[in-house]
Amino acid sequence: MDYLPVAWRLKAELALVVGGGEVAMRKARLLIRAGAVLRVVAPEIDGEFAALVRENGGSLLEERYRETHLDGVALAIGATDDQSVNQALHDDAKVARVPVNIVDNPALCTFIFPAIIDRSPLLISISSGGASPVLARWLRAKIESTLPARLGELATLMGDFRKKLAGRLPSIGARRLFWEGVLDSPIAEQALAGRVDQARAGLQKAIDDADAETLSRGEVFLVGAGPGDPDLLTFRALRLLQKADVVLYDRLVSPGVLELARRDAEMVYVGKARADHALPQDNINDLLVHYAQQGKKVCRLKGGDPFIFGRGGEEIDSIAEAGIDFQVVPGVTAAAGCAAYAGIPLTHRDHAQSVRFVTGHRKDGSVSLPWDTLVTPGETLVFYMGLVSLPEISKNLVAQGMRSDMPAALISRGTTTEQEVIVGTIGSLPADIAEREIHAPTLIIVGDVVGVYPRYSWFQTDQ
Repeated sequence: MDYLPVAWRLKAELALVVGGGEVAMRKARLLIRAGAVLRVVAPEIDGEFAALVRENGGSLLEERYRETHLDGVALAIGATDDQSVNQALHDDAKVARVPVNIVDNPALCTFIFPAIIDRSPLLISISSGGASPVLARWLRAKIESTLPARLGELATLMGDFRKKLAGRLPSIGARRLFWEGVLDSPIAEQALAGRVDQARAGLQKAIDDADAETLSRGEVFLVGAGPGDPDLLTFRALRLLQKADVVLYDRLVSPGVLELARRDAEMVYVGKARADHALPQDNINDLLVHYAQQGKKVCRLKGGDPFIFGRGGEEIDSIAEAGIDFQVVPGVTAAAGCAAYAGIPLTHRDHAQSVRFVTGHRKDGSVSLPWDTLVTPGETLVFYMGLVSLPEISKNLVAQGMRSDMPAALISRGTTTEQEVIVGTIGSLPADIAEREIHAPTLIIVGDVVGVYPRYSWFQTDQ
């Protein structure tokens, strides 16, 4: 992040604008809307621009810029065609510790103007850090077209009742949950439809009926985070993730998914790898109960789907036994996600009529599997967590009659920009990867469907 986005109160503050043309006037209009008082400096100032400044109590100085023009100003903007003037303004402002923006020259800016969606008092700003203002404006147009015109009226209504709600609900967490409920209620719909009096009456009744104990009750969300790509999260998963006070996540949850959590949420790493458990499962179960009993909304983020080799059942046992409310949100399991991104159909009429998901190692670390049942014509096998056990998997499958040239693929970090697909046979794959650096998480697919690779590949990375 090259710039810190902030909301800056400029009411009655003095702002310097150096430049007298159209670009300078556009910036001046924005400052006037924010309540700033303008000092405009330029050898020539457009007539419409001059009238705008006078109408809003500003001053006009038809002369060349000099350092003393910075005296007493809160910020400065340079919007001239004279690069020597722009450079001088930047240098002087830097010495005077005055924030400065030189239009269309990010290198000379200590702050930049974002693209703005104005639903006052609600403001949404979008910035590309100066890299592509056109992209920021395009995105603003896309977002603006989806937002109700009366969002500002809803924001004002909520602001009017903030103090009253604080008296009713002392807990910040309870108040946040209350407002989230309001936004999903008819009250918000009435305000957005312009029926503000109805919305106000409804909000007053909701506050009178608000129950602190109910709103402060803890809850656990067991959420499938998918195989890596944040775009694979369900809408419900995203909503609950952003509602959580505490997020417990494992090593299979990608950074992109974690970025979607609330900024003020407590993030707790509880990752486990084979023979290296950062936190034993029993401790994770206890943590979920501990946080929920404090009245917090707890999101347990699990890679893939929580009920497919995710030990979600064990966690739900502890939560239910403690009498805590919970929700389970399914996720795109690694087999489905990684196979799709690699372009390997798990079932294909010409190659496979069934698919079986198998864990590459059990709770005790062994690979004791019913090998004789795993060699079935027309079936695709998908091994989760099988990287370390691959030589043993290969040996046992071949020993039970699987042909050694059966196509097999290992997918590393599937669905992410680091995805890598290594294709071979069940007989050759262990040797193929023996000297390579393989990054977890991995998935192994065995079956004739792998033979179509790379015909259906679509997700390209820089590998």
